[in-house]
Amino acid sequence: MSVTGGTTTARLLIRADDAPVDIPRVPAREAAERELSKPIYHENDPNLLERALDRFWEWVDGIFSSASHATPGGLLGLLVIIVLVIALTAALWWRLGTPRRTPTGGDALFDDSPRTAADHRTTAEAHAAAGRFAQAVQERMRAIVRSLEERALLDPRPGRTADEAAAEAGGPMPDHADALRAAARSFDDVTYGGRTADQQAYLRLKDLDDRLERSKPQLSSAARGAAG
Repeated sequence: MSVTGGTTTARLLIRADDAPVDIPRVPAREAAERELSKPIYHENDPNLLERALDRFWEWVDGIFSSASHATPGGLLGLLVIIVLVIALTAALWWRLGTPRRTPTGGDALFDDSPRTAADHRTTAEAHAAAGRFAQAVQERMRAIVRSLEERALLDPRPGRTADEAAAEAGGPMPDHADALRAAARSFDDVTYGGRTADQQAYLRLKDLDDRLERSKPQLSSAARGAAG
């Protein structure tokens, strides 16, 4: 390496005659960059996806490293917290069922197209025959409430919920009050809680519907006068 006239140059020795050749530093660097940019030098370099994954895992490692320093007990304490969070999430998922984005039909028991109890029973049986027991439970609960309305044991009221209907029906049908509340819970579970239903759940509501049809209501004196 020599300095001539204020310009830094690189001196190369040619073996043929040992004659020094001066090459300016900038062209020498550019020549080296051109040489190193040839594909032969980059055959084993990681591809774009591998580089992205490396950056991602470096980022994750940085997060865990920072959290382990801030968590009592270090990395072991962090792992314990993660396990507890996962266990709590699994327990809530099992208890509450799969969350649904939007409840079907709002909170009201019936939609805007009123049907008879017989219509709801026919639809429930069709769903049950096809193995769609969640829909069968919904339609059988609607059949129960519509039947009570048709018998004037409940007043037809838009916007009534399954829980409200069960509570009100427990008055004239006190022997079936507990079963009515259980039926309303089954309806809420499949409609708003995202739960599934099986054949046994549907058969319980069907049996309740049949027993209510055969039962005589216990009416108060005022109700008997109104019915008369």
